[in-house]
Amino acid sequence: MQPEIQSVKALAELHARLRTCRLCLDAGHDVYPRAIFSGRSGAFIMIIGQAPGITEKEAGRPFNAGSGTRLFRWLADAGIDETWFRNTQYLTSVTKCYPGRSISGGGDRVPSRAEQTLCRPYLDQEIALIDPRMILPVGGLAISLFYPAGQPLTEIIGTQKQVHGRWVIPLPHPSGASRWHQQETNRERVRQAVALIDEHMRAILHDA
Repeated sequence: MQPEIQSVKALAELHARLRTCRLCLDAGHDVYPRAIFSGRSGAFIMIIGQAPGITEKEAGRPFNAGSGTRLFRWLADAGIDETWFRNTQYLTSVTKCYPGRSISGGGDRVPSRAEQTLCRPYLDQEIALIDPRMILPVGGLAISLFYPAGQPLTEIIGTQKQVHGRWVIPLPHPSGASRWHQQETNRERVRQAVALIDEHMRAILHDA
């Protein structure tokens, strides 16, 4: 079997396991399956978020609500069309199921370390099978996969690094509830990140 066909088959098998996964429920964690992700083999960009929100769970689509609108508004400045991206690239998250509301009621619950550990092998397999040239971790939890925990976003957004030959360019969480990206100095950092994405997009399309 050709490597490309093997990769497509392996990704389809992974997606099937994700759709039926109940590891967190069986371990007693309060999550709401189904797993939310989208994409296909051959994608060269992967977006990694924290976890699906309630509208993502209901629609079955990553970054479905206002945060997705803002995210793709940023990416449009790098020449990335939302419809094109959703049809050809890959969107996933650190944990795949909606974690429910936080106890305080102020937003969605951040997945626990135990939940992240249970779900991490799926993300590792997605990265290995997709083998993207560029990874865009969105929000603190996703960024912490690639940058030191506790490092301020002001020192991270607008930077890039190579991890196992892949370019990683972090973005802040685009939620309307977040005040970080609403500050002008931080908006400039987002523009710097988008400029880096644009630069890599040009190189990728040139090589295609």
